[in-house]
Amino acid sequence: MQFKHPEILYFLFLLVLPILVHLFQLRRFKKEYFTNVKFLKELSIQTRKSSQLKKWLLLLTRLLLLTALIFAFAQPFFKAKDSKGVTNELYLVLDNSFSMQAKGKLGELLKRSVQELLEKTPENTTFSLLTNDDVYWNTDIKSIQKELMNLEYSATSFQLDQSLTKIKSRKTPFNKDVVVITDAINLQANQLKPIDETINPIFILPKSEQKNNVSVDSVYLQQTLDNFYEIGVKLKSFGESEQEIPVAVYNQKQLIAKTQVKFDQAEKVLFFTIPKADFNGYVFIDEPGLTYDNYYYFSISKPEKATVLAIGETEKNQFLTKIYTESEFLFSQFDLKSLDYNLLEKQDAIILNEVKEIPQALQTTLKSFYEKGGNIIFIPSEENNVANINSLLRNFGTFSVNELLKKEAKITNISFSHPLYNGVFEKKVDNFQYPNTKSNFALKSTYPSILNYEDQSSFLTVVSNSLGNFYVFSAPINKENSNFKNSPLIVPTFYNMAFQSAKTGINALTVGTSSPITIDQLLSKDEIISVVSVTDEKSEKFIPQQQILNNKVKLTFAESPNKAGNYNALKDNSILKNISFNYSRTESDLRLDNSNLLESYENGNSIEAVFDALQTNRTDNTIWKWFVILALLFVLLELLIQKFVK
Repeated sequence: MQFKHPEILYFLFLLVLPILVHLFQLRRFKKEYFTNVKFLKELSIQTRKSSQLKKWLLLLTRLLLLTALIFAFAQPFFKAKDSKGVTNELYLVLDNSFSMQAKGKLGELLKRSVQELLEKTPENTTFSLLTNDDVYWNTDIKSIQKELMNLEYSATSFQLDQSLTKIKSRKTPFNKDVVVITDAINLQANQLKPIDETINPIFILPKSEQKNNVSVDSVYLQQTLDNFYEIGVKLKSFGESEQEIPVAVYNQKQLIAKTQVKFDQAEKVLFFTIPKADFNGYVFIDEPGLTYDNYYYFSISKPEKATVLAIGETEKNQFLTKIYTESEFLFSQFDLKSLDYNLLEKQDAIILNEVKEIPQALQTTLKSFYEKGGNIIFIPSEENNVANINSLLRNFGTFSVNELLKKEAKITNISFSHPLYNGVFEKKVDNFQYPNTKSNFALKSTYPSILNYEDQSSFLTVVSNSLGNFYVFSAPINKENSNFKNSPLIVPTFYNMAFQSAKTGINALTVGTSSPITIDQLLSKDEIISVVSVTDEKSEKFIPQQQILNNKVKLTFAESPNKAGNYNALKDNSILKNISFNYSRTESDLRLDNSNLLESYENGNSIEAVFDALQTNRTDNTIWKWFVILALLFVLLELLIQKFVK
């Protein structure tokens, strides 16, 4: 026990006063002699003893009364359990990712957490609030009430380590209480690394009542018919889903197609036929799990032919004419001597097919073409000089080749997950008739391989910038050296290498990523392209980051938009292109609950319980009031003694 005013305890010496008074007031009994004292003797003894007892009791109560009053004025207290944490600064980290849309006993987890913060946070408490997107330093619950009530779900996944790093960057001599409110979906162990002795973390883990969810994972173009598109809609089920789920396709607000699906496996692919025209709509499923992934927005622009130019001998380019047909491509071919360099910048893809010597001027032009978003496909010739090849490759990355190896090698490894083969194979093939080469250059690179030999060396690899791709074959593919032209891989490989830069197909970007797109549009220096939402009528226009690339414009979406939906790219109010954005599906699987990682840290049942615990553990337990009560009890006790003790 400690005292706020220990100097008052010196008044305890005053207790000697009632003792002295008591001693002086002790009257001696006077003896009286009677003739017959037989009966008076016993009465006299009893009276003397009871009188002395009463006075000693009164002395004791008065001493205790004075002692209690002196202790009360000295204000005794017991020191708080966590007295060192009294000066700690308070930080609230609130997870507002889409997984917090899940419903608990009292509604959506995020909305319930916000409501509890508004109701249970002490008004005089200063704290800092960090959400997935925003930070509010040194505020209080009244000042931030409006922001909390209007808090929306964030397309940014919850990254605890980033929030903790921001908190640690705040320079202060005090330690920090960090209260984290999260459902721990997708929480990783490495996100806890910033926690050290300066941070006192307390985790509040709201729980959803069910973990089942179904999402629209993606939409792709299955095939293009004369008057229709056939699209594939991929759905994913997380957990058990026994009910039939309605699936609908809308072009803006017009219903195009509708069906129902029942899950007997984790994934389902549905096919829909839609009119072959500009499409700017979405797929919608009606299911009771998370709502953010029930929509998948996508656009299909009017088909435009991709331009492809091949450089090389006419005979060796014949197989390309069968792949790049007039219906989908504008294909042209030139040998090196007759090549017009001015044509190169107007292409979507350029193929260097076994050119024996690549001049420096062509290398410089190709590098500029690649940096502006073009696709380049390089096929070496057996007669190529290694130094000449390496001179070309250095323009695009850390590539190099060694001397030509005169040995047969089989191409056995396919990167099925690479975008080049997206939708080409229904499943991984084991009994595929793999092609081979009789000679090849030993290609060294740090970039992902698409096709590999048996010894894991690369046959086809690629390096990409923000828009363009540079594909490198390590061997000639003429009939004398390889049977790759006869392989089933030849068509999808070359078709997709050029098609990726074409102006057709599904357009669906992800909110929060910097994936760029190009628009064929010639802009002057003062002209800009703006983007406006057609899904949310209240949404204002925004201007994305844009870069003029000859007769194209590269648009990059970094900070905007922050909402999924269908958008139009406009120039002077005329629509140039339909663009669609979706939220990342990383929050869809509610079974990825990693709250077990937080078992070694302090966990709170509710926001109210956490604030109460912090207040209780850091507040001194004052007991002066009890001494006042004791003083009153002793006063009452003295009165009772005076009245009832004879």
